[in-house]
Amino acid sequence: MDAADYIRFFAALLFVLGLMGGLAYVLKRLGLQGKVLSTGDKRLKILEILPLDARRRLVLIQRDEAQHLVILGTSGETVVETNIQVKKDEQ
Repeated sequence: MDAADYIRFFAALLFVLGLMGGLAYVLKRLGLQGKVLSTGDKRLKILEILPLDARRRLVLIQRDEAQHLVILGTSGETVVETNIQVKKDEQ
């Protein structure tokens, strides 16, 4: 391989990275970044995520009118509190 092949390779790489960045920018401007399009009412929501350390996270999940506090880790999950009632002004 000579120098022209290396230049062509890096130019193609920069072009593809530019296309990916441009697509990410367009999706962000349209509000579609990281969202899955679905239909219907959703009953389950993740309200908050708090990292505790490198391996564990504290997650507040809402299902219908109740909230559940769960610790997620590499070895499994632990329910801290369940059936936390949602105040009407918090929704």
